[in-house]
Amino acid sequence: MKLPQNFYKPLAIGAPMPLRELPVRLERMLHFFPPHLEKVRAKMSDLAKQVDVVVGNLEDAIPLEAKEAARAGFIDVVRKTDFGATGVWTRINALNSPWMLEDVLQIVAEVGNKLDCIILPKVEGPWDLHYLDQLLAQVEAKHNIQKPILIHAILETAQGVKNVNEIASASPRLNGMSLGPADLAASRGMKTTRVGGGHPFYGVLADPVEGQAARDFYQQDLWHYTIARMVDACLANGLRAWYGPFGDFSDPAACESQFRNAFLLGCCGTWTLHPSQIGISKKVFSPDPKEVSFALRVLAAMPDGAGAVMLDGKMQDDATWKQSKVIVDLARMVAAKDPEKAAEYGF
Repeated sequence: MKLPQNFYKPLAIGAPMPLRELPVRLERMLHFFPPHLEKVRAKMSDLAKQVDVVVGNLEDAIPLEAKEAARAGFIDVVRKTDFGATGVWTRINALNSPWMLEDVLQIVAEVGNKLDCIILPKVEGPWDLHYLDQLLAQVEAKHNIQKPILIHAILETAQGVKNVNEIASASPRLNGMSLGPADLAASRGMKTTRVGGGHPFYGVLADPVEGQAARDFYQQDLWHYTIARMVDACLANGLRAWYGPFGDFSDPAACESQFRNAFLLGCCGTWTLHPSQIGISKKVFSPDPKEVSFALRVLAAMPDGAGAVMLDGKMQDDATWKQSKVIVDLARMVAAKDPEKAAEYGF
């Protein structure tokens, strides 16, 4: 365990100073792309304008024989592309894989000054972050990287969920966590093959009604508990939480429902794996114009956030002032990137 006075010190001589506060950025969707495919890389300039964060995927979904090509493809596309305000992330291979070390060494050496964040899969405890934290500091120092590269943890094992609070406070590089439902389901021994979302067999049965043979069944959310734990751990440590993948591209209504559940529980964004999910994530993780309008009224009625006022027959106090400020701050970030939303919000 680091002593408090050492927590924000660089872990290597010449490495950039760790951040004391995370950058304020719009990160509604982390859009994954397979960088070993040239046709996908060719579309990157256009894609970067549509999303908040692009993520070069080097881990799951990349064939074993394409691992090195994916790494080289990511380096190539980052070199050639002007991403503007869009974040540039990569998901490296897991710590126990034969590709992970070269992922870090080569990517930081070649494009470290354009890389915002590394997603680390299958984080089980703070020791995983300590290792990558130290390694990044050494490589940053060697290659004169000007800003610290952040780390994003995927919560996708039972042990990781058990240690979520310790993970959240492990390193100043940590920007937050995402839910990894598929690997987590396997780790827990859950009886589902779905990637995210609910399950038709997981729910509650309504009480029997006299004279009525059929009983209503209400499907429940398999991931509610884990998302809530992740959000609490992240927000308690000044981090952000994201929902992970939703694998059924043929069911946009279920995708939107799952994203909305995560948004209401406190997630700031989600993963998008298919172009059809980009619009859904923008819709869900951007505040509703009616909510923004009411939040602006609350802030105007309570400029200093103190006391209580009545609006539309309902009491508003310091707690609702804080809720309103969260909504308005997010709306202003969305408006800065999306002119249509800015018009809807009246900014």
